[in-house]
Amino acid sequence: MMEHPYGWLSLLPPIVAIGLAIATRRVVVSLVVGIFAGALVTSDGNLFLALIDTLELHLWRTLTDPGKLRVFSFTLLMGAMIGVVAESGGMRGLVNMVIPWAKTRRRGQMTVWLLGMLVFFDDYANSILLGKTLQPLCDRLRISREKLAYLVDSTAAPVAGLALVSTWVAVEIDYVQEGLDQISIPSDVTAFSLFVASIPYRFYILMSLVMIPWLALQLRDFGPMLAAERRRQLSKDNAPAEADDQLTDKASDRWFNAVVPILVTLIVVVALMVVTGRNALPDTVPANLRNVFGQADSSLALQYGALAGLVVASLLCLGQRLMSFEQIIVAAGKGARLLVPAIAILWCASTMSRMTGYKSVDGEMPQSAYEFRDHRLYSADYLKQLLRPDDIEATEEEEQLAAAQSARTLPTVVFLLAAVVAFCTGTSFGTMGILMPMTIGLADTMLSGGTTPLDASHPILLASVGGVLSGAVFGDHCSPISDTTILSSQASGCDHMAHVWTQLPYALTVAVVSVVFGTLPLGWGVSTWFLLPLQAVALLVIVRWLGQPIEAADRDARSSSVDEESS
Repeated sequence: MMEHPYGWLSLLPPIVAIGLAIATRRVVVSLVVGIFAGALVTSDGNLFLALIDTLELHLWRTLTDPGKLRVFSFTLLMGAMIGVVAESGGMRGLVNMVIPWAKTRRRGQMTVWLLGMLVFFDDYANSILLGKTLQPLCDRLRISREKLAYLVDSTAAPVAGLALVSTWVAVEIDYVQEGLDQISIPSDVTAFSLFVASIPYRFYILMSLVMIPWLALQLRDFGPMLAAERRRQLSKDNAPAEADDQLTDKASDRWFNAVVPILVTLIVVVALMVVTGRNALPDTVPANLRNVFGQADSSLALQYGALAGLVVASLLCLGQRLMSFEQIIVAAGKGARLLVPAIAILWCASTMSRMTGYKSVDGEMPQSAYEFRDHRLYSADYLKQLLRPDDIEATEEEEQLAAAQSARTLPTVVFLLAAVVAFCTGTSFGTMGILMPMTIGLADTMLSGGTTPLDASHPILLASVGGVLSGAVFGDHCSPISDTTILSSQASGCDHMAHVWTQLPYALTVAVVSVVFGTLPLGWGVSTWFLLPLQAVALLVIVRWLGQPIEAADRDARSSSVDEESS
């Protein structure tokens, strides 16, 4: 095999990006510097040529790629739809419809959780809309602001990351596609099908959503959250003054202004995926649901689904005279602007992924070894040589055994690495963009040696993909500089560091369970369908064992009052 043209320098862009992001906490700048570092390598240290390559060959070519433009368009259209829906009062109407059911602390917490599941289309919208709207409800039920911030934060990113129609899905699928572009895969495997197949393997995300009802149904808490809840129980103030007028029942706050645009988006997306999937299927392949969705053009479906949702949301506002056309434009613009940072991260991360790959700037496959080394780093090839040196003689059985041993811990290592990067940088998107292509390439090397097409249904691959997505959310939950963590605390009227410290023990508990009863045993062949209920039971036992009932604060207060009166 021909010697790699760059050796360890082929790993320089992600190393520089991760290190600089941790040091500066500026993800976009760090990614651009990483791209420039890679351009320096391919241009043999020529600063002027590296600058031109960074701007023209890498950043501009990625930006103008038709597939990328559809992803960017979908993200902006979803943000615009969210802005119109929020301004129309549709979410307030939906919340007002559910609130009458929430008359106890148990029901109140479950209401926040259920509404968090319903607002699945964007994590920012989830945090801002629910945090602001549900403050009065939680105050009436004496649920602490720390608990509200936790409930909002722990549903926002997990639900948006799992939903098949959200501002996250196109980004996540695109990152998976960047990884698949670097390896050999069967023709029937798509980024969308791999994304969907990885959902049961996202242990931390799924268990975060399970942890909330366990805490709510048992009315138990532990750690700093227990102290915060008991302080709220003993507080003489029934509801903070600043929350008194936030929950209003306006005639314009109609629930269908939120539900109808979302339903239209879902219907259009599914319909277009069926149409494009059927058209792309060869005549010899059966047209079952899995094959149809696997061959569908997901970026096209998502783009026009979001556009349809925005149009319907706007027509509802105009038809009910809730907003003028100019006001709709302003609301849509506000919503779209919220997602511009995410698009910038996606653009730069995709550029870096392409730079470390092996295809030409036009997407052509190489006809000879390292044919495009003047602008591609072939990082996956170097990893393959590093993990499987040609000068080491071994039987096929020994190679398979060594690969299996290494692959067993890959989902755990990837999960922890993603958590560290997300914690230090404060961004899930940036973490996914940096690690996903490398992870898929590494899994391919360990599982197939890069010599045969990768089995896209292999549990190690799916758990590794899920590990990146889950680890990024875990690190984001723990990070005090995370945008969603900050938004959740601000929207819930909670001190930011109080939110971080009260949420941290719960996030760590779910992460430990996800590793001990998830990624580790999965590496040794245990089925995920056995591990998921095992993790849920483990969390239930932990809450029962560590948690203490909040009502103990009331009993202690009454007991103290009786003692004082007797004395």
